[in-house]
Amino acid sequence: MQPSLHFFTPKHQSLLQTQSPLFTCKFVVNPAKKTVPRNPLPLLSPPAPSRSPPHPEVVEPMVQRERSNVLVPQHPNYPGHLNRFQKLAAVALDKIETSVIMRLEKNHVLPKMVDPAVQISGNFAPVEECPVHHGLEVVGRIPACLRGVYVRNGANPMFAPSGGHHLFDGDGMIHAVSLGIGNKASYSCRYTRTSRLVQEARFGRCMFPKPIGELHGHLGLARLGLYMARAGLGLVDGSHGTGVANAGLVYFNGRLLAMSEDDLPYHVKITGDGDLETIGRFNFSDQIDCPLIAHPKLDPVTGDLHTLNYNVLKKPYLKYFRFDKFGRKSGDLHVDIDQATMIHDFAITENFVVIPDHQMVFKLSEMIRGGSPVVYNKNKTSRFGVLQQNDVVGSGIQWINVPNCFCFHLWNAWEEISDTGDKIIVVIGSCMNPPDSIFNESKDKFRSELSEIRMNLRTRQSTQRVIVSGMNLEAGQVNGQYLGQKTRFVYLAIADPWPKCSGIAKVDLQTGKVTKFMYGTWRYGGEPFFVPDKKQTCNRNGNEDEGYIMGLVRDEKKEMSEMVIVKGSSMEQVAAIRLPSRVPYGFHGTFISQEELRRQVI
Repeated sequence: MQPSLHFFTPKHQSLLQTQSPLFTCKFVVNPAKKTVPRNPLPLLSPPAPSRSPPHPEVVEPMVQRERSNVLVPQHPNYPGHLNRFQKLAAVALDKIETSVIMRLEKNHVLPKMVDPAVQISGNFAPVEECPVHHGLEVVGRIPACLRGVYVRNGANPMFAPSGGHHLFDGDGMIHAVSLGIGNKASYSCRYTRTSRLVQEARFGRCMFPKPIGELHGHLGLARLGLYMARAGLGLVDGSHGTGVANAGLVYFNGRLLAMSEDDLPYHVKITGDGDLETIGRFNFSDQIDCPLIAHPKLDPVTGDLHTLNYNVLKKPYLKYFRFDKFGRKSGDLHVDIDQATMIHDFAITENFVVIPDHQMVFKLSEMIRGGSPVVYNKNKTSRFGVLQQNDVVGSGIQWINVPNCFCFHLWNAWEEISDTGDKIIVVIGSCMNPPDSIFNESKDKFRSELSEIRMNLRTRQSTQRVIVSGMNLEAGQVNGQYLGQKTRFVYLAIADPWPKCSGIAKVDLQTGKVTKFMYGTWRYGGEPFFVPDKKQTCNRNGNEDEGYIMGLVRDEKKEMSEMVIVKGSSMEQVAAIRLPSRVPYGFHGTFISQEELRRQVI
């Protein structure tokens, strides 16, 4: 089957003052069993303007398929806005890419972590967009408290990679399952129309370098130079961001925000019909001009949204700030760290912000030596910074060493008082070994163990213990109404066989007891999301586990996707919603209630 690319008529314009197309793509005939080849897919000629816009849900092909054995067609047709000089320069740069860079890349065996044949194979392969499908088959009964929309983000590359590709490099796609009255459900999925994706769609191929998959060694520098040349000639524009918005999702102050660490968030509207529409890159009303990490923290008591920004090029390498419930930003607080560090997640308590400073660091100089800019620094001691939320200058931050600790995700944190009257910060996270497992191949077996870290603010000593051993637990939630306060339960994906997830583990943090919900043979899922039953816990005096866990599951044998709903207290399934198309494994999600949707900013 030939790949296809269709464009829908948008309802708004993109940040680039051009219409933002709704995209679909097809990489393989049977994605559950086939893989994406390392050779680029046949290219598509650039789209021409539509004379009579179709209905938003009517697919209208606007490009013709074209066979080609190279990345760039022999007679490319570049976007009409380019002048003659730009077109000549584009042809020359394309020739350098295909004749020099790609030819040299073919002489290098790609590691599994950046090999497209591995990273986007099976149910990690991308899918096309799906307009809203109503009247889905529901097995069981959807609980009455679950009226709203579950949304989950993930990486879904629009175009076949020409070089290396890491799972984190794919374009962001959001999957939405709407739950209504009368046991009714609908589904849709859409690309988030990032500035990067809109520009690449004009050319019909990748034009921006992939930060993890391609920026390695001397050839990575060559791809970076190629991008800078294209940007300098006005072929591409990085001034509106180069991020993919594929990781986190947060609903804050009436907006659904799609997050990735390489850009500002993108505001995505949920329509009344259950569809998704990208509004644009969101700078909080001109209050920020820097990327945010993928896991901001929403304080359930104050309504504040806490977040971090890290810079890989220059000091300050790390900033902390927050937005109050009305969206007003605090001042920037510069956190003093010695080198640029990967900080994917952090934690909050009632009074503190807990910031990890671990061993995964950025060293761009390693590319000159032929290596990766993301480095596992074995000589660095992991530590946590404990910062008062009302500290305006950062001088009171306390750094506490926690050796041999790398938590890619932190599930919760809270404050306790010891028997001697000392204030203790308790952090619950999954400690990953080796720390660079996500980025590099290792002979050591992958482990991600749920752990408790206790830090004494007076003595600045720490302890660490594994809560659940012998089980990889990654991606999950606590009851969000208890975030920053002591919790008893955490709900995590059973990451086995890694990187797939075979079930959900409910862990009692007091006793260590694990209650499992397994998906079944050949069935795998991702992050479970806990939605509290607000009738029980709105005053946070009810049972913490009164609520429901939802997540997306793929049956690889039957080639069916569905959303399962599991009762939190009993860990028994109460409903399953059969989805009309394949849903790839992805990253993080959230649930937006009907009440919250009524206050959505349009």
